[in-house]
Amino acid sequence: MENGKNYRLVPTFGNSFGTGFQVMQDNFLRLFLVVIVLAVLTAPFSGFNWKFNLNDLPKTPFDWGHMLGHDLQGIFTLGALGMLGIFFGLLALAYSFLAAPVVSYGGDMIFVQAVRKIKPDFELLISGFWKNYLYIILANLLVTALIVLGFFALIIPGIIIACRLVFVSYIVMDKQLDPIEAVELSWKLTRGHGWRIFAMGIVSFFIIIFGLCLMIIGIFPAIMWISCSFATLYQSVLLEKEKPAEAEQLAA
Repeated sequence: MENGKNYRLVPTFGNSFGTGFQVMQDNFLRLFLVVIVLAVLTAPFSGFNWKFNLNDLPKTPFDWGHMLGHDLQGIFTLGALGMLGIFFGLLALAYSFLAAPVVSYGGDMIFVQAVRKIKPDFELLISGFWKNYLYIILANLLVTALIVLGFFALIIPGIIIACRLVFVSYIVMDKQLDPIEAVELSWKLTRGHGWRIFAMGIVSFFIIIFGLCLMIIGIFPAIMWISCSFATLYQSVLLEKEKPAEAEQLAA
């Protein structure tokens, strides 16, 4: 990665999207590859929508319907397919909670590296499986549970929690903290930035829609821009919070 002047990191709405766009431009091919890999690895079952019809079965000389009756054949077949559907459902659920978060958290950290002008380390996409795996899985479960409980409490608390815990994935990967500490630190870092994060989330939604309108291909730059923007905000807030501590150390 080319050396040069560091990005302007100020925890504001405009600077996050502006610097995020610059980060995306400077690392376009690397981050484009990251987004492609994330799309493949985090949603392998998203397109699974198989509908079965008994009439689609090929006609064979060995007719179970003739021997057992067509009703019994249908019950037996549907039962078997139901078990198969349950198996794939459980497999998809297990993957979404035990594997996808590792890749997603690693991807988030790569975007932070790009903001820090560090050459993105693609190994982060899978290194979580043997480094910090338990923290990643538990942090994802904890954040998901808190947001779901918040949405059950009249939706607004869920939105607040989602905004305040937006930095958890970065913190777990960057600071190597356990889930509780990561949640507490995210809550602390986002204090005073809740409305800004909420506004960024709303704008991100429209950026995604606009990306989809550009012949779908535009979704990839849209995701890259959004990811760079939130990584920029994280790094900006982190520096903002660390400056007072550095000042105190110098004064001492």
